[in-house]
Amino acid sequence: MFRTRVLNMQPTRFLGMQSTMRMRRPVPKEEHSAHTISQRLRTLKKIPPELIPLGVVLAVAVGAAFFSMGRKLYTDKQLRLTRQRGNQ
Repeated sequence: MFRTRVLNMQPTRFLGMQSTMRMRRPVPKEEHSAHTISQRLRTLKKIPPELIPLGVVLAVAVGAAFFSMGRKLYTDKQLRLTRQRGNQ
């Protein structure tokens, strides 16, 4: 009896697979498909004001890191950027 019940079930149902809710809905249109720059700048108003200082601090930190790394690569004469020839 158990064997006949298993054979009559659909294979996907037997494995417990179902389509997700996301796959059942139609594909949404892209939010920024044909917007102008001014319309895109208006979306910056959606950013919570508490996150703006964090963004400024992160931008300064990343900028300082690139400046420091570039300055080190440009000014340090003892830094080897290529292999030495002759010593193999």
